[in-house]
Amino acid sequence: MLTEQEIEKFVADSLNSLALNDQRVLVIIPDATRTMPLPLFFRLIVQHLRPRVKAVDFLVALGTHPAMSEEALLKLVGLTSDEKSAQYADVRLLNHAWKDPQALITIGVIPSDEIAQLSNGLLKQEVPVRLNRLILDYDHLLICGPVFPHEVVGFSGGNKYFFPGIAGADIIDFTHWLGALITSYDIIGTKDTPVRRVIDRAASFIPRPRHALCSVVTHEGVAGVFCGTPEEAWRAAADLSAQVHVRYVDWPYRQVLSVMPEMYDEIWVGAKGMYKLEPVVADGGELIIYAPHIKEISVVHGALIRQIGYHVRDYFVKQWEQFKHIPWGVLAHSTHLRGVGTYDAERGIESPRIQVTLATGIPEEVCRVVNLGYRDPATIDPQAWLRDADPDRLVVPRAGEYLYRLQSS
Repeated sequence: MLTEQEIEKFVADSLNSLALNDQRVLVIIPDATRTMPLPLFFRLIVQHLRPRVKAVDFLVALGTHPAMSEEALLKLVGLTSDEKSAQYADVRLLNHAWKDPQALITIGVIPSDEIAQLSNGLLKQEVPVRLNRLILDYDHLLICGPVFPHEVVGFSGGNKYFFPGIAGADIIDFTHWLGALITSYDIIGTKDTPVRRVIDRAASFIPRPRHALCSVVTHEGVAGVFCGTPEEAWRAAADLSAQVHVRYVDWPYRQVLSVMPEMYDEIWVGAKGMYKLEPVVADGGELIIYAPHIKEISVVHGALIRQIGYHVRDYFVKQWEQFKHIPWGVLAHSTHLRGVGTYDAERGIESPRIQVTLATGIPEEVCRVVNLGYRDPATIDPQAWLRDADPDRLVVPRAGEYLYRLQSS
């Protein structure tokens, strides 16, 4: 792992190599659902940029996650309110407002023929490219965030901090549904994907210089940091992530317990405990998301999810007229959490490959309504399950970021 001194030297050298003198710089950062030492990077970026730039501000790439409170923003970057009002009074901490049309600007349109080519023929439609209009208030855009295996795009990071990070709903929904058509099972941990190609193409419309500090963070520390264009830095980080964030097992498990950390506060993000472990659950097996602290499916999208439930991809594809009006990002989340499977439209029979069970603070009746299994979290002791050497059971503490795969795959 890199030391703080090594990280500081790399960040300082990288920032010094960029033509940022007298520029207004907007730094795009993750929210609290991503693991990285953001307070360290925040202080280093401000320390090494403030003497030479006109402004350095930070915009949280929320995508469609809820806006963060002032208290949460300060915690995210490791500041007290006193520090913010004294040493960092000139540094703005901003939320992305994805639902506010006035906060967005259209910077281009990807034509339908090009979308067909980028998506390998899965979709053919124009895609408007809308971003937070704050980008136009700055001279240079700097991404600072981690790279992990990801269920929608293959590996997170890079231009994903623009789309969906600070984008409008159109391209957010489009890219998520494109990923769902491919399925998380097939796309996660893959570097070159149709979704990544669309995101990179959309980023080419951005009328400002772009660079990125892409980090690869493990539970032990920072394994690497890369700087360059978002495409260059991301490629290098994804290569390292593929080495350190993928764990291989020798056989599929009948039962997998995903123990979710506190940073996942709703199923919308806590579902990563399913995405990262689906490949190692045996056919007909069960994956349990254990998170007694989670009491919401989604603050933003919960009503829609209760309306449609969780289903395999073909449940929606084969009944498209019934569901096409639902935001595609919500449909995508539904299919990702339910996993791969089949749907017989003639008989109305849905056959998921595995069972997904919630052992959370979400009541049993809600779990049943949304087509998921329920288990009282009080009946599960993760430490006892860890001590039990059952070859058919896998227990994963702090799940959600490491991808598990079969050794033979």
